[in-house]
Amino acid sequence: MTAVQPSSLIPIATDRPGDDPIFTLHGMAVKRAATGEDILNATLGALVEDDGTLAVMPAVHEALRRAPMKKASAYAPISGPPAFLAAVQHDLFHGHELESKAVAVATPGGSGAIYNAVTNFLEPGQKALTGSYYWAPYEILTDLSRRGLDTFNLFNAEGHFDLVSFEAKLNEMVEAQGRVLVIINSPCHNPTGFSLNDDEWRGVTDIMAAASDKGPVTLLIDYAYAKFAPAGGPDWRDHVARTLAKVPCLVAWTASKSFAQYGARVGALVALHEDATERERMANAMGYTCRGTWSNCNHLGMLAVTDVLTDDTLRTSWHDERARLVKLLDDRVVVFNKLAAKHNLKYPRYEGGFFVSVFSDDPAVTIKSMQDDGVFIVPLQGAVRVGLCATPEDKIPRLVESLAKGIAAAKK
Repeated sequence: MTAVQPSSLIPIATDRPGDDPIFTLHGMAVKRAATGEDILNATLGALVEDDGTLAVMPAVHEALRRAPMKKASAYAPISGPPAFLAAVQHDLFHGHELESKAVAVATPGGSGAIYNAVTNFLEPGQKALTGSYYWAPYEILTDLSRRGLDTFNLFNAEGHFDLVSFEAKLNEMVEAQGRVLVIINSPCHNPTGFSLNDDEWRGVTDIMAAASDKGPVTLLIDYAYAKFAPAGGPDWRDHVARTLAKVPCLVAWTASKSFAQYGARVGALVALHEDATERERMANAMGYTCRGTWSNCNHLGMLAVTDVLTDDTLRTSWHDERARLVKLLDDRVVVFNKLAAKHNLKYPRYEGGFFVSVFSDDPAVTIKSMQDDGVFIVPLQGAVRVGLCATPEDKIPRLVESLAKGIAAAKK
């Protein structure tokens, strides 16, 4: 009898899944569609036109086309080209006082920014804190880095951000582990579409400032969908600036959504601190992490993004092209809200963004019912995520009808 050889993998790696659950569902939908079945695939966070094709921005492709070939083919600086980092910071702050208090490094999309933040602002074995509905890769990114993830109740009974739960959990964690990294994805939260209002931003930053007396607390803003937020929303920068002396802030910036460049993998982690010496330490630590993981980021993508952000003609075209896509998405939001109200579907405050999450007593039952209808969405804990970004407007009635049937099937 042949002896079973021990795995060469370390024990923690032996039972890991081979694919992300969302991409697995997407693959199932694509496979069924390939057989000729009429499939509505609302799984991925990519914006499509109403004809079902991927939405792109011509200004960005013009910038990609005109990037110098030899320069684009060369290694980029480890932390990113200085012109790119300056352009990203200006895109975030455009003259706000925080711009002078920022440092940044390039990352492969928002995922890279979050991974970089987790590894530099938490010790191994410590946990990040986020709301009870969250983008599933937060769990993977914290697990892979030998950290972890804990949650507070995201919504109170009135549907607002649950500041009471947030404060209790934050204080519990800072007392238990000595420091906390808080991840807030707003505006246009993935997966719910929820955006914090001024009172909620004020509450979050005030609570964190008070908790900082017990140990270092750092705010990480996942900014992935911010360019699709409704006009006239609260300015998070003012709230961050007010408490920056006690609560350093990080921003995970990405070109994936705002430039419709999901495949380019261009992003940045921007760090804010009042003290110049500490900012230099942050920049060094974040750059060291870049070298030890992905090393250099996509030089062509960063050159193109820099060009769009700094060339007046390209930047104007980019704003106009994105405005059209924002309206495309907002029109879907209006239709969804109207039809969902007729079916009495329950979901958080939703004014814009790629996703909305609808509460379900049993998401697995809801998902199965909808897949039987040829409609694919993503299950969550206590809800299902609907990608309106991937749903043409004329398909929304079918989506809502299937969703209402699936929610009804799940009622206990």
